[in-house]
Amino acid sequence: MIEAVGLTKRYGPTLAVDDLSFTVRPGRVTGFLGPNGAGKSTTMRLILGLDRPSAGAVRIDGKTYHELERPLRTVGALLDAKWTHPNRSAYSHLLWLAKSNRLPTRRVREVLELVGLTAVAKRRAGGYSLGMSQRLGIAAALLGDPGVLLFDEPVNGLDPEGILWIRTFMKSLAAEGRTVLVSSHLLSEMSLTADELIVIGRGKLITQCGTAEFIERSSAATVFVRSPQLPALRSALVGKGHTVEDDGAGLRVHGASTEEIGDIAAAIGAVVHELSPQRGSLEEAFMALTEDAVDFRTAPEVVTEGA
Repeated sequence: MIEAVGLTKRYGPTLAVDDLSFTVRPGRVTGFLGPNGAGKSTTMRLILGLDRPSAGAVRIDGKTYHELERPLRTVGALLDAKWTHPNRSAYSHLLWLAKSNRLPTRRVREVLELVGLTAVAKRRAGGYSLGMSQRLGIAAALLGDPGVLLFDEPVNGLDPEGILWIRTFMKSLAAEGRTVLVSSHLLSEMSLTADELIVIGRGKLITQCGTAEFIERSSAATVFVRSPQLPALRSALVGKGHTVEDDGAGLRVHGASTEEIGDIAAAIGAVVHELSPQRGSLEEAFMALTEDAVDFRTAPEVVTEGA
């Protein structure tokens, strides 16, 4: 378990993390989300003892990172897939880590096999693709068989096969009862991977809740309607005070249940070919909730007549 209480970090006049408190529980994948500059990477560095907090504390299974006698046995992390020395082989890199934490040599072979790198274990890490480097980073994180795991952008730059492998692997680690914290900008992937979300903005906690709850609470519910009498149905829905958007193939109705729309259609004798509730996406929910916490925005495109 990871517990942060009042976690604060200043770099001169910059407040990177601001009185942040959260809990990452075992047995689930927890997604760590926030806009660029929200403080996610700084928070992960604080968890791992790479930076010292200006105030507050963060503990792993009740201890700060510096209090762990053999940290790799308690917590494993992948923060940068390319941090391995390029001239060192995967095997040599993992063997060095194992010896530094008094881990048996056999564990190196076990994790290499676990991540599918046995055949290339003696090749220089500098020649690895990004996907292979990600696998090597995961192998290093798992070396001490820790109960707590942190991954920063683990699917960045990977092909669909690699993304699916890491997603499945993260879920299997959580199913074993481990604590898994994953930071990612790929929100569509997080919606498939994370059981729970911690969302921060400008160093402060915005929310912590289940992924499904986050989407339901933060995105507008709509119902899609398809009918051969769309103009009449649209007028009837607007007349009842509902917001309606044309979708080309049908209508998207905001703030109404399928039952209400069905009753309105029946009242005017409109045939309905499709009537289905539309669940909001994690991207929509994230944008809605973090709108006020984005530091950098792109200017809206301006189209001039005749352009």
